Amino acid sequence: MVKLHHRGALVVLGASCFVYVTAETIPVGLLPQIASGLAVHEADVGLLLTSYAVVAAVTTVPLTALTMRIPRRLLLATTLAIFVLSQVAAASADTFLILALSRLICAVAHGVFWSTIAPVAARLVPDGQAGRATAAVFLGNSLAIVAGVPLGTALGQWLGWRVALGALAVAGAGCVVALLTVLPRLPALPRDAATRTGAQLRAAVRIIRSGPVAVVCLLTAVVVVGHFAAYTYIAPLVRRDGGLEGPGLSVLLLGYGAAGLLGTWVVSRLVDRRPRAVLLGLIAVIAGSLALLVPVSGVAVTVLATLAWGGAFTALPVVLQATILRVAPRARDAASAVYVVAFQIGIGGGALVGERLVSAGLLGRLPALTALSAIAAGVVVVLARRTFPARVPVAGPATEPLRPPPGTRRSPRAYRW
Repeated sequence: MVKLHHRGALVVLGASCFVYVTAETIPVGLLPQIASGLAVHEADVGLLLTSYAVVAAVTTVPLTALTMRIPRRLLLATTLAIFVLSQVAAASADTFLILALSRLICAVAHGVFWSTIAPVAARLVPDGQAGRATAAVFLGNSLAIVAGVPLGTALGQWLGWRVALGALAVAGAGCVVALLTVLPRLPALPRDAATRTGAQLRAAVRIIRSGPVAVVCLLTAVVVVGHFAAYTYIAPLVRRDGGLEGPGLSVLLLGYGAAGLLGTWVVSRLVDRRPRAVLLGLIAVIAGSLALLVPVSGVAVTVLATLAWGGAFTALPVVLQATILRVAPRARDAASAVYVVAFQIGIGGGALVGERLVSAGLLGRLPALTALSAIAAGVVVVLARRTFPARVPVAGPATEPLRPPPGTRRSPRAYRW
């Protein structure tokens, strides 16, 4: 069982993930409202995800290297403070250009936030339980889809998209205060790690040469490109298939997120033991559900396929992030930074591909593209047996990753899940 104050820290980290993911994907649910309010085409609003992802991908590795000497609690709080400022700017934007620029401010901090949060979660638990800790924190991602995006969409439809963004700014400010209050003091680097920025940057770049890390990043980019090509335009897609829009779209997004929450919980029970079987299962569900959306399927099939899609893809990053932490145990921050870059390349590339197809009147091709990318990712998993083993050996006796608070008696049982 994890100590109470560490469990609270994981909850706060999960809440921080919640606001970040909600803000990053909120244009998906409010795409028609933003387009109407700023007098631009829906395809242009979809490009908000592309520009955001490009900036995050370009800045993640160098900024992660430059910030390795900053205490982790201060660093995470700073990235969230930047997030709050960007949401305030976005909520008050009176042109599409200002809205896009405000999101780019957030994108600069995005990569540092995501490359730091999983290693921090892993340091709060014993060795061998990093996957479960990551899953616990990434429940915030699932809750963002199950509650954040649907409620943000409903709020935006009711009171306007600016109110929805303002609410995210308030939630982010609360997370800043909670992080500074609850998260333990964590040193920036282990004692034997490099202390010069140049050495840190070289380490972050050098980790790309690691075969297992490169495999995970390749798989991530492939599957995420396919996913976001379709997910960015899920509103017009389900409108075409099932006539769902307005409240119907909000309810479907709620179901999508609920399925993701369930999928994440199931995966968290298995990710530290059977990563290969879990990953192949998720990929198979993604490919099968999107194949059902290739034709105009009707309301029932559209809803069921979308729920299966949400359950599988939302749980997928838990497995990928846990794999990164496992294959690069001595360079977790650097490896996580490279993984974040791959994920952002996938988001930006997928949104861009989706925009090109939608602009060309080929909306119906998006589900097929997603299914094919999932199949390609499955081939990578099958071939990379060393990176994705059938079983992961159980870790030895738990060791305490952090010093307990002064006056606290240490007990080995206190850190077990």
